[in-house]
Amino acid sequence: MSTEETDNRAESQTNRKRLEENLVRIEALTTRFLAAISQARQVPQGLAGPGPELYARAATAWWQTAMHDPAKLIEGQIGWWGETLKHYAEMQASLARGELLPAARPEGAAAEGRPDKRFTNPLWDSHPWFHTIKEQYLANAAAIASAVEALELESAEKRRLSYFSRAMVDLMAPTNFLATNPDALERALATEGQSLVDGLENLVADLEANAGDLIVSLADKQAFEVGRNLATSPGEVVYRNRLFELIQYAPSTEEVRKTPLVIFPPWINKFYILDLTERNSFIRWVVAQGYTVFVVSWVNPEPGFKETGLLDYIEEGYLTAMREARAICGTKSVNAIGYCIGGTTLSLALALLKKRGEKLVKAATFFTTMTDFSDQGEMGVFLNDDFVDAIEAEAARTGIMDKFYMARTFSFLRASDLIYRPAIRSYMMGEAPPAFDLLYWNGDGTNLPAKMATEYLRGLCQQDLFATTGLPLGDERLHISDVTVPLCSIACETDHIAAWRACYEGVRQYGAKDKTFILSESGHIAGIVNPPSKKKYGHYTGGPLDGSAEAWKAGADRSDGSWWPLWEAWLRERSGKKVPARTPGDSAHPSLGPAPGTYVLPAPAGQGTGQGVG
Repeated sequence: MSTEETDNRAESQTNRKRLEENLVRIEALTTRFLAAISQARQVPQGLAGPGPELYARAATAWWQTAMHDPAKLIEGQIGWWGETLKHYAEMQASLARGELLPAARPEGAAAEGRPDKRFTNPLWDSHPWFHTIKEQYLANAAAIASAVEALELESAEKRRLSYFSRAMVDLMAPTNFLATNPDALERALATEGQSLVDGLENLVADLEANAGDLIVSLADKQAFEVGRNLATSPGEVVYRNRLFELIQYAPSTEEVRKTPLVIFPPWINKFYILDLTERNSFIRWVVAQGYTVFVVSWVNPEPGFKETGLLDYIEEGYLTAMREARAICGTKSVNAIGYCIGGTTLSLALALLKKRGEKLVKAATFFTTMTDFSDQGEMGVFLNDDFVDAIEAEAARTGIMDKFYMARTFSFLRASDLIYRPAIRSYMMGEAPPAFDLLYWNGDGTNLPAKMATEYLRGLCQQDLFATTGLPLGDERLHISDVTVPLCSIACETDHIAAWRACYEGVRQYGAKDKTFILSESGHIAGIVNPPSKKKYGHYTGGPLDGSAEAWKAGADRSDGSWWPLWEAWLRERSGKKVPARTPGDSAHPSLGPAPGTYVLPAPAGQGTGQGVG
């Protein structure tokens, strides 16, 4: 027997062994898959999609158009059929010539706009089968978008219908199916099917990790650990109550500004978005500029927090944290930062302080903060009664607004980036998720108390009371004009959660005379977590605040790089003289443990969803 025959036999035996092992593995994975999905929660019908009223009104509008202007619908249908026949004819002609190339680049929707990241594989243009599938899909998508645009609906309804129809179109993209995804098929051939087995392993692992709910892992969970390589800025927990831990960070300069800085992150996320790794930690950077920095680490609420509301978070959270920081530093006031919803609630706290005549805050900074909800942006499609009624009912039943629903909603707003692309990479390509700190944080959310979630969604988002007639809280009615402290607001240009124009409108309505607005490039997170060392995203500032958002931007100056130094210069002027650096805590505030504390950590198995203390 020749050496070649021996090698071939050995390779054949190896392949056969691998096949047998994979068959056993697939059988075991199938058993695990069935066991995992049997545990999946039953999502209430009201949270599974928009109510039937939206589609009923769309159908009524379509019939009205058909009756009053049938030519308009016929024109759309003829255009769609023309595109379909053209693509089919081009494929037939290409095959008849024996060429695996399309005759020409087709015109229309497929050729317009920026390149579509889904169709970067050369086979989408060079192979008649994949080319036809792609072009037909794009033609279908354009036809549906055009049909929705033609309907005579109220603008908010049309925006919702456009969003949800686009979501269904995105779901049906050929890249989302193995048989029509050339990248996945090429990968399967190159690995002799191993990628598909690995993908099934990843799918089952995600289902098991989330009790049967399909939540795609965006980051390698083994690559990070809070307190080990995330949230590592040195500091101490100096105060704790049932809602939060107060962390004071150790100084890294010999002197600090007299007025301390208290940071309030969103209460639907963990605080360490501002303290990821050393290279992109906002907290570490601010400490290095010579400030005494405190951060609030919110508890992850359990069902026992059901009756905890906005006023509780303001009194026991915001005001308590600022008073404790003031006491530790021996100052009359503090400066404060609020991020996203944390900034919205900070605005309510400032309005309440104004009503009470208490000068606790010297200056305030808002990151991607909405206070005027008249324009809800992309989030608005989830803020109608059909969704909010269902959220309210589910929260009343369980005591909390589960982080599952919030994470799912935010993912839907960027489905291509946060659902489909990661799912293709993990389940079809069999790749492990990347070691990406920001995406790891993105998957580490928190719940909300039922009462607080309802108050926020009804009073602020839906009714827009803070910017209109005033939001009743306790014995006061709080209005946006009650916010009168010097303030700086940073919004992000491509923010899909807090649209920058809406943030700008809120700033215009604050009662403060000293107002600064900065527009950072990029989105909700990347536009904020943008350290100077990256030299990545630029920013706009300086435009007049007496006109529209577009007028402001037209009159603003653009600068390269991070906005952090510009903001720090603003803060410096409002932080007093330098004093000797302060070590964390004092005799009345001994250390309760090192940063990042305990509330930020995952709950031990079997101990509920949070670590709240009474």
